[in-house]
Amino acid sequence: MPMTATTVLTARALLLDMDGTLVNSDAVVERIWRRWADRHGLDADEVMKVVHGRQGYASMAVLLPSRPMEQNYADNARMLAEETADMDGVVAIPGAAEFLASLHGLPHALVTSADVALSTARMTAAGLELPEVRVTAESVGASKPDPEGFLKGAAELGIAPEDCVVFEDSGAGIAAGRSAGMRVVGVGPRAAFHRPDVVVRDLRRVRVEDLGGGAVRLHVG
Repeated sequence: MPMTATTVLTARALLLDMDGTLVNSDAVVERIWRRWADRHGLDADEVMKVVHGRQGYASMAVLLPSRPMEQNYADNARMLAEETADMDGVVAIPGAAEFLASLHGLPHALVTSADVALSTARMTAAGLELPEVRVTAESVGASKPDPEGFLKGAAELGIAPEDCVVFEDSGAGIAAGRSAGMRVVGVGPRAAFHRPDVVVRDLRRVRVEDLGGGAVRLHVG
C-alpha cells in the first residue's frame, strides 16, 4: 500500500536489488524478452508479467514448464550475453547515485539476479558505483523468489536477516525478501502490487541517517 506520510525504519544493513531498483533497464528487458516470446510463440505481454526479478532460466521454467532445464540454462546464457551487449536506454533510477553515496561506510550489498558481467555493465552504464559486497547469479543455486540471495547477502555482511532492509521493485524480489524474514521497501510502480512494507516512487524519497554503532535509520516516503 503506498504511503503518503514518511515511514521510519531502523536497520543494521541494506540489501539492494539492481534492475528496477537502482537501474532502469526496462527498455532492454522488454526488447530481449519480447524477441524471445516471439521465437517461442508466446504472448509477449504475459511473458513480461513473469520475467522481472527472476533469473532467465527460472522465468523460462515458469513459461515453458515442459522444456528440459538444460535448454533453459543454455538459452539463459545466450540471453545474458545479448543483454550485456545492449546498454541502449539503461539509466539510473532517480536518486540512485545520491542514495548509494549516502551508504558509504554503512553495511550494504547488491543482491541481483544478473550475473557479474551484466550487473557490472548495467551499473557502469547508469553511472553508478558498485557496492563492495555483491551477490550475483553466480553466487546462488536458486533464483528469486527463493530467499537464498538475500540470506547470503546478510551472511556476507555478518548481519542477522531480521536486521536487514531490502530494496526491491519486482514481485519475485519482494517475495524473496519477505521469505528471508526481512522488511522490504518497494521501489517504483511495479512494487505496489506485491505488498512490501512501504512503497516509494523512486530513491529520491529515501533518506539515510547513520545512527552510529552500526545502526541506520531510513526515512522513507
